Amino acid sequence: MSEFRKAKQRVLVSTGESVRIVRELQELSQNQLSSLAGIPQSTISAIERDRVNLGVERAKTLARALKCHPAVLVFPGWEIEAESAA
Repeated sequence: MSEFRKAKQRVLVSTGESVRIVRELQELSQNQLSSLAGIPQSTISAIERDRVNLGVERAKTLARALKCHPAVLVFPGWEIEAESAA
C-alpha cells in the first residue's frame, strides 16, 4: 500500500476556462491569439465563456497557436484511473 494519498480535485475547469488559462499563461491577449489562430476575437471570447463549443477543428487550430496538445484544451479535467488487474 502506498504511503501517499491521491490529492482530491478541488477545482473543476471547463473547456473554455482551459483555453483562457493557457492563453493567459502565455501572456497573450484574445486579440493576439485571434491573430495567431485566425479565429475572430469574438469567437475566442465566446469559447472562453463556454457560450460556443470548442469543437475538434477549433481545438486543433487553437492548440497549434498556443503550442500545446489539443487534449489540454478539450479534456482539462481528464484523469487516468488505474485499471484493476483482471
